[in-house]
Amino acid sequence: MAVLAHILKIFPLIVLRYFFFAGIAYLIFYIWKKQKFTFHKIQPKYPGSKVVNREVLYSLLSLAIFAMIGGGVYWAKISGYTKIYSDFHAHSVWYFMFSVVAFILLHDMYFYWMHRFMHWDKIYKYVHRIHHLSTNPTPWAAFSFHPLEAVLEVAILPIMVFLIPLHPLAIFIWVIYQTVLNVMGHLGFELFPSGFTTHALYKWQNTSVHHNMHHRYVRCNYGLYFNLWDRIMGTNHAQYDAEFEKVKARTAAAHQPEPVQETVGEAPEIAVS
Repeated sequence: MAVLAHILKIFPLIVLRYFFFAGIAYLIFYIWKKQKFTFHKIQPKYPGSKVVNREVLYSLLSLAIFAMIGGGVYWAKISGYTKIYSDFHAHSVWYFMFSVVAFILLHDMYFYWMHRFMHWDKIYKYVHRIHHLSTNPTPWAAFSFHPLEAVLEVAILPIMVFLIPLHPLAIFIWVIYQTVLNVMGHLGFELFPSGFTTHALYKWQNTSVHHNMHHRYVRCNYGLYFNLWDRIMGTNHAQYDAEFEKVKARTAAAHQPEPVQETVGEAPEIAVS
């Protein structure tokens, strides 16, 4: 009963989290400031209500599955099977920071290879195709998965709690981080500046263009947070940098001031006396 109560408690919380982050992004970019940000749109077309409704419905189903897996993790914790620790001072602050970074990096690696697996032809058409119905995704597509994919997506959590000691706050930070990055990846607008994808430092961070191209072209750009594994494995789309700059050039052109046209009037008449 305690596990069921935990599931019923966390489900509305993760739904609220989804609607908060995806909803704010959608409200700003697709409704409130639509005209202001329209030139940042990666694909000029705006998806219709049917697309949005499908993304929300599948996301809610995924969140229900996340809650159930969370309930399983909770049961494992109270049964003493996990490495989750409640006393913050059981490990140093340095270890806590390490655990957060390790969680993010290991999740990024896990996601890349799990994602590649879901693109295997025998799996893709039955599972991952649901997510790719959004060829021009909105923030609501962040968790729009087939139920089996939802299980694979959240499986990193039970893996991590059995792998390394984790404080609940470290898990919370990871949850917020992955939600924000997931929403940004499906935003449909590119906000990073020109030159970002070729900069020595910044190029390792994925962009909205990167994941948007994955939704359009399917067989490329598999990474989640960082553009590390795609570079190592050579799976970045060949035109990724060019596509990014194409979007940025359109944005820059839209913000160029219009040239001032001088009005040439008639020459004044000269009175001859």
